[in-house]
Amino acid sequence: MATPKPLPAIALGGTLFVPASHKDLETILSGEKYPDLRSVVIDFEDGLAETDRPDALNNLPGTLAGIKENKLLRFIRPQDTAMLETFLVQKHIEKIDGFILPKFGMGNAEEYLSLFPLSVSPFTHFFMPSIESEELFDTQKLQKLREMLLPYREQIVCIRFGAEDMLRQLGLRRVIGKSLYDMLVPSQVIANILATFKPYGFDISAPVFPDFSDKTGFEEEIKEELENGFVSKTIIHPRQIAPMNELYRVTEDELREAKALLSRKDGVMNLGGRMGEAKTQSPWAERILKRAEYFDVV
Repeated sequence: MATPKPLPAIALGGTLFVPASHKDLETILSGEKYPDLRSVVIDFEDGLAETDRPDALNNLPGTLAGIKENKLLRFIRPQDTAMLETFLVQKHIEKIDGFILPKFGMGNAEEYLSLFPLSVSPFTHFFMPSIESEELFDTQKLQKLREMLLPYREQIVCIRFGAEDMLRQLGLRRVIGKSLYDMLVPSQVIANILATFKPYGFDISAPVFPDFSDKTGFEEEIKEELENGFVSKTIIHPRQIAPMNELYRVTEDELREAKALLSRKDGVMNLGGRMGEAKTQSPWAERILKRAEYFDVV
């Protein structure tokens, strides 16, 4: 596996979820079909029809064998812990950078984490827990999950959560033309996830934007997510790749201010008429430099 360690969440960019039964899976994984895509997930869980799962499992070894080396980051989302355990010993699994742990919660966290023993160093695969069940609404349970995950922080690329699963449990559906962050309870739940994990060194991936025909709405949601500290985003359609990459570029002003903040250890400065404080704003500045490194400057 050629992936550098540690793997910063910003390297993911837009993460395209592709059903494991997709007819072009091998060319997608080889970086040929979508050359500007940064990361991809082979989905064996909710994105795959039950009737397609047996064939997809049988075809996986051949698909992995045929992958051509490229810069694309590749992940697998298994159906459950049993399937993940099988994948970990699959031939050619070294061509996969890591796994998403679906429906990660109090009932299966220990079982999932037992498959990534801390005694094995260096580790062979990254992983991304995906919180999708009642833990989303329970701060104490979220904090318990955080404590369980802290020892694995270098191996965890980011924390994911299921926005559509959240809405299902609330009996809600997004209104066309409105952002998820405009909805009262979902916005509070998401803010709590950020507050629970972000200060402890975990990056949080932004949820899916389901209306892939709404380019303007997609772009506005990404801007809001960047302002609020999200890193990466689940995407579900190839037409979301280009705007995602474009909006993750930084402006020359942002880059200049970030460099100015990082040039000093303390004190305040004038940044175009606004206060710049080196100690408090350096984490923001470091994020800007990382975005510039991976996505360039406008």
